[in-house]
Amino acid sequence: MSFSSKIKSNYIPKRLAVKLNAKGEQFVVQGHPWVFSNNITKINDDAKSGDLAIIFSKNKNRVVGLGLYDANSPIRIKMLHSSYEKAEINAAFFKSKIELAYHKREPLLRTNTNSYRLLFGENDGFPGLIADVYASVLVVKIYSEIWLPYLESIIPSLQQTAQAETVVVRLSRSLEQSKAHTLENGEVVYGVLENEVVEFVEHGVNFSANVIKGHKTGYFLDHRANRKQVGEWSKGKSVLDVFSYAGGFSVHALANGAKEVTSLDISKQALEIAIENGKLNSYSGTHKTIAGDAFAELKQLIKNNVTFDVVVIDPPSFAKQASEIDLAKKKYAQLAELGEQLTAKNGLLVLASCSSRVLADQFFEINHKTLSATKRSYKVVLKTGHDTDHPIGFPEGAYLKCGYYRFKG
Repeated sequence: MSFSSKIKSNYIPKRLAVKLNAKGEQFVVQGHPWVFSNNITKINDDAKSGDLAIIFSKNKNRVVGLGLYDANSPIRIKMLHSSYEKAEINAAFFKSKIELAYHKREPLLRTNTNSYRLLFGENDGFPGLIADVYASVLVVKIYSEIWLPYLESIIPSLQQTAQAETVVVRLSRSLEQSKAHTLENGEVVYGVLENEVVEFVEHGVNFSANVIKGHKTGYFLDHRANRKQVGEWSKGKSVLDVFSYAGGFSVHALANGAKEVTSLDISKQALEIAIENGKLNSYSGTHKTIAGDAFAELKQLIKNNVTFDVVVIDPPSFAKQASEIDLAKKKYAQLAELGEQLTAKNGLLVLASCSSRVLADQFFEINHKTLSATKRSYKVVLKTGHDTDHPIGFPEGAYLKCGYYRFKG
């Protein structure tokens, strides 16, 4: 199956001459990947999504950056290149960036792991584009129309770099409704996909991902290092995995010799996947599940005087927009309080956040205040962020933080 027949765009991008206000130009020169609409002072009237924006300096009229114009977003220009050095945006340009991204992941791939994020959007110079690899299957998630004219150049390079036998395209909800393309969400654009559930390995532990119907690209790869760490500290322990989804922490704990693991999630379907992922590995412990709202179920467990040696709480993002930040902070404090009550004597509480709008310092301070108020003695064992295949290229690109709290009694 050829790439071109599946992903060829009918739109040929134009070149746009763009000038920004002082603030916008400063951001570009400093390497920030976003240009907002209110920073643009001059641009062609007929600009369309995917057009190449050539940004000129305000005074000396020299090129300070290149980006892609996005007519459908307040982030009107997604930067590709911000430098005084010349660059030609073509297949070779994208291939070079993809190879650079791959080299950053090579240390991870020298471990017993064959699943990784090859492209992490803006952080790897591809704003609005994600590429995840699950064994021999490459899943490309597209969030913006800006990439449609360039897929024919980019996807073959991704496939060759990852040595993928199959390439699947996933679309954001807004892109699914777009009339600018004929792609379908979950479409196989290269090779053959015999089963939409793909098995892969993460630090020696077996998992599966539904690359057609699963969240995002099928799985959440960003917590890989934390899952490995929790697994190593779970031998002979009882473990509670809250917001477990497909059982990432649960399965690592079981594979590392946990005596009992409880996966808690609101989705019964996700819990079924967690059970199946567990069965991909040999383990002797017990795997239990609880289906329900996390806050309500945690309160019920406390009421029943149940405790666990290891408690992991990894909720979905609570602050997807600025108006939700205050509520998100309250929810994090509540989860820390509930988690502490469920953590046994000398137990370990692991608290995580993927809300980019709640900064790491703020999240860790919430945990500190909440846990200190319990009068229970504890030690901060570890604070972590993104795994190596999720490099941070700009401040807003950082979202994941995780704290490990060991109680002394």
